[in-house]
Amino acid sequence: MHHEDPYDLLDPADAPAPRYGCAALCDLLPTLAAGLGVPGYRPVLPLEPADRVCVFLVDGLGWELIRANPDWAPFLNSLTAGNSPITAGFPSTTATSLASVGTGLPPGQHGLAGYTVRIPDSGRLMNQLRWNPPVDPHAWQPHPTVFEQAHRAGVATAQVSSPLFASTPLTQVALSGGTFLGRTTGEERMDRAAAWLAEHDRALVYTYLSELDAAGHRYGVDSDEWRLTLFTVDRLARRLAEQLPPRSALYVTADHGMIDIAPENRIDFDEDWELSAGVALLGGEGRARHVYAHPGAAGDVHAVWSEVLGEQMWVATREQAVAAGWFGPAVDERVLPRIGDVVAAARDDIAVVATRSEPGESQMVGLHGSMTPVEQLVPLLEVRS
Repeated sequence: MHHEDPYDLLDPADAPAPRYGCAALCDLLPTLAAGLGVPGYRPVLPLEPADRVCVFLVDGLGWELIRANPDWAPFLNSLTAGNSPITAGFPSTTATSLASVGTGLPPGQHGLAGYTVRIPDSGRLMNQLRWNPPVDPHAWQPHPTVFEQAHRAGVATAQVSSPLFASTPLTQVALSGGTFLGRTTGEERMDRAAAWLAEHDRALVYTYLSELDAAGHRYGVDSDEWRLTLFTVDRLARRLAEQLPPRSALYVTADHGMIDIAPENRIDFDEDWELSAGVALLGGEGRARHVYAHPGAAGDVHAVWSEVLGEQMWVATREQAVAAGWFGPAVDERVLPRIGDVVAAARDDIAVVATRSEPGESQMVGLHGSMTPVEQLVPLLEVRS
C-alpha cells in the first residue's frame, strides 16, 4: 500500500470543487427568491421567474443515477433532455446540502461542514443530521433562511415534510420560515404542495422525500429495492407536476447522489494503526473524512494519510481544502475549526470506514460525500404550467 513516488499523489487543487455561485445547490433558492421579488437576492441560475414555485428535493436522487435508470424513472428522464445538472456542495451529504438549499449559502458560510464535525474547543464530534450533542442551533448557524426572507417579503412560504421533522434543530437552521405542513406519505406531500400553490398568488413551497436515500444506504443503488423506490419517486414527481396550478414552476432536485462501495474496497480506520496514529477524532463519513489531529500531530497525520491514501483520495490540509474552494469561496472564522486538520475526499471507489465507532454507517452499501460526478451532480429538473 506504500508508495515512494510523490508525483502519483492526487493534488487537492485538482479536485472538481462544487460550482458555488454559478451552478450549485446553494444558488437555487436565491434565484427563485429573486424571481419572486424578495429583496436582497439576485438570480444566479438561468431560471425564468414564476409566481408560484415548488422545490421537490429527493434525498439521494443523483443526476447520473436518473440517467442510468431510464426504465425506472421515465418521467424524470424525460425532463433531463437538454438539461444540465448542478453540483451539490462539499461534502455531498444531507445536512450540509439542506443547509445550503435553505440558507442559499455555501458550507463555509452556513457552517454545517459535514455529516459529523468537531465542536470547536471541545473534544467531541457533532452529528449534524441528528444534532447530537445538542448545540444551540442559532449560534451554530446564525444566518437567516431564504424561506424566512421570502415570508417576510409577503410570499406565502411553506415546507411540506414528515411530521417528525417539524421542530428538529436541522429544520430550524436550514428550512424554517413560513408554515410547516406535516404530511406522512409521499402522495399526501405532493397533493398538499400543489394545493398550497393553488391557494396563493405568490408562493414558495418546499417538499422532501427520504426513502430513496434510505434504500440506497441499505441495499445499494444497484439493487431492485432501490430501483423500485426510484419508480415510486418518479410517479410522485409526475403526480405533483400534473397538479400544478397556472403560473407555476416545479423544480425537482437532490442533496447528493450515491455510489456502492464493495466490502473489499473499505479501509477500516479502527483497525489501521497507521491511519489512526495522532488522530484525536475521525469525523465526516466514509467518502469524505474530517480528520482532527492531536495537538502538534497535524503534519504527521497529513503525511501518513497522503502516503497511504493519496493515490485514491484527494488528501488536503485544512488550508489546502479551503484554498481549493471545497467549502465555498470563503470560510467564516467560526467555521474554520470545524473543518478537519486533514480533509480526505475519495476519487476512486473506496471508503474509509470505522467499524467500532461507526457500526451503523460501516454497514451501509451505498455511500456519498465526495466530489465524484455520481455523488456530486444533482438534477435541476423544471416543469412549468
